[in-house]
Amino acid sequence: MVQEKGTISINTENIFPIIKKFLYSDNEIFLRELISNAVDATQKMKRLATLGHYPGELGNTQIKVAVDKEGKTITISDNGIGMTAEEIRKYINQVAFSGATEFMEKFKEAKDANEIIGRFGLGFYSAFMVADKVEIQTLSYQEGAEAASWTCDGSTSFEISAGSRTERGTDVILYINEESAEFLEEHRIREILNKYAKFLPVPVQFGTKTESVPDGEDEEGKPKYKSVEVDDIINNTNPIWIKSPTDLKDEDYLSFYRELYPFAEDPLFWIHLNVDYPFNLTGVLYFPKLKNDFEVQKNKIRLFSRQVFITDEVKDIVPEFLLLLHGVIDSPDIPLNVSRSFLQADSNVKKINSYISRKVADKLSELYKKDRKPYEEKWNDIGIFVKYGAISDEKFYDKAKEFLLLNNTKNEKYTLDEYAAKVKDFQTDKDGKLVYLYTADAEGQDSYIQAALKKDYDVLLMNTPIDSHFIHHLETKLEKTSLKRVDADVVDKLIVKEDAAKHQLSEEEVKTVKAIFDKAISNPAMKVEVESQEAEAMPVTITMEEWMRRMKDMSRLGGGMNFYGSMPDNYKVTVNANHKLISKLMQADEAQQTAIAKQAYDLAMLAQGLLKGADLTAFVERSVEVL
Repeated sequence: MVQEKGTISINTENIFPIIKKFLYSDNEIFLRELISNAVDATQKMKRLATLGHYPGELGNTQIKVAVDKEGKTITISDNGIGMTAEEIRKYINQVAFSGATEFMEKFKEAKDANEIIGRFGLGFYSAFMVADKVEIQTLSYQEGAEAASWTCDGSTSFEISAGSRTERGTDVILYINEESAEFLEEHRIREILNKYAKFLPVPVQFGTKTESVPDGEDEEGKPKYKSVEVDDIINNTNPIWIKSPTDLKDEDYLSFYRELYPFAEDPLFWIHLNVDYPFNLTGVLYFPKLKNDFEVQKNKIRLFSRQVFITDEVKDIVPEFLLLLHGVIDSPDIPLNVSRSFLQADSNVKKINSYISRKVADKLSELYKKDRKPYEEKWNDIGIFVKYGAISDEKFYDKAKEFLLLNNTKNEKYTLDEYAAKVKDFQTDKDGKLVYLYTADAEGQDSYIQAALKKDYDVLLMNTPIDSHFIHHLETKLEKTSLKRVDADVVDKLIVKEDAAKHQLSEEEVKTVKAIFDKAISNPAMKVEVESQEAEAMPVTITMEEWMRRMKDMSRLGGGMNFYGSMPDNYKVTVNANHKLISKLMQADEAQQTAIAKQAYDLAMLAQGLLKGADLTAFVERSVEVL
């Protein structure tokens, strides 16, 4: 072969500095790109052999990654189809974009390395992020082909000459630069391989490991073993998601889950995805045990393209409410070098998103219909998924209506239709509107719950992190229905009936009682009102209006209503005009009036969990004196 020198057809001296500098933060992906190229070459070779276009022996088709710390090189070797000198000119020297001007304009808009590599065909050139020089030794599978060598020192100059490879395939040798010396450490390379190559379809060897193998028998006839070095294959070439569900047992799915998440509890159940039209998608999604732990679980779904790991940030591919799931998704319709702008615009991604949402809804519906009792037992874990989905996905809500459960303080569970039928007779107000009562803290709001139960009202448990949003969503969906927290008002005002209790205090007496409490409380955030309640109700009740408390709750969760989140808390102090303590108050002297009012107010504060610090200490001391 005649030695040849030339210039890579990109018409600029600036391409390699850009690659080295701009892509530096993502420099570990060079190994993913080069191994992916080796996988492609190997799979093409296997395909040619299967079709009868290669008469020779296929031989060992594994990919090998080797680190030479002393020589400061990393070598990626394959036994794939190889290249001729002409193919090197075509595939290596001609970078896949029209010219330097277009590149220089477009790269400025790019958000990350993936975007540049994906848009401009720079997969191989990512090697120059970590290497001062790159060398290719290759031999094509074609009969009579000559080995070829290509070298480039990071400028736009290259050299093609006769190669040294004697077997079919390609070696890519990277001469690592000083800034990238970390990649000459075996543990660092193994870390990258474990991230990107763990499930590649072609065996990847990285070093050797020691194994014990049988070595005959000893004098007593017992088996002997000896230690031998074998290739250390770092990947599982046949992961669970590419297998048929009919060939898998529950233990297979659980075993794979433990491989992905070794420290997690076993999942509740899983969904095996397998579709080939109108897009190609495989995967397994697991429902983890969540309870009310909401935020820390995200980014557990791993996205692959042809078994090559891409990312665990799958927000655009998976519906937002399902980001809490765990597992893997693999789609060759999503390119390896994927960018966020591509994901947001790609039609296949939108179809995949809808498909996954539908499959999850179908699975939950199947579980509910098949056996409701086990489904109810899982509700504390899966309820957050279903509620989140109902809020964020209209189509999901339409399907979820049949298996979405409401849980009350007695741990009874009802569908939406069942619950409406249960409370209709007792919890319809004078205007014909159905009122659902709920608590966010069954222990902290127990006195309010008990007051509601005494009137034969039912109280729902709404204590997940998204329930403030879910409650609002339900009100937009359920006809003539509102939801009120049990401490949003006194019980008679939560569901207003025609037969509201009357009190005997005159207008002047009402003013007097209000003035006594205003003086005892001395807090502008506490608005005192004297109202008629049943005599058995508490003498004083502290509440926050439903709409204000709800806005503040939603703001804390990130509902965008920061105005409400920054507002100070304001409460309503309802004095029960019919309670006998108020009669006693009216007959006491001024000092006693203040003491009685303060004590009754502090009891109400205590019931709301608002009495703290010095006020709590003073209340305890005052109570001891009374005793």
